[in-house]
Amino acid sequence: MNQSQNISHQAGQAAGQAQEKGSNMMDKASNTAQSAKESCQEAGQQMKEKAQEAADAARSTYDAKK
Repeated sequence: MNQSQNISHQAGQAAGQAQEKGSNMMDKASNTAQSAKESCQEAGQQMKEKAQEAADAARSTYDAKK
């Protein structure tokens, strides 16, 4: 292998490693985004349930005072 081929080979290896690292970073970012989405959905569902409980409690209090 001459020097030019060696440099070309090393450049190819570096490019492959950079592409793999970029792909791994994208996977991590995607996983983080999915986790955040699920957390937000869960928090939203909990807020909805608490609001319903509060509305039911207010309705019960109102009905009891009639």
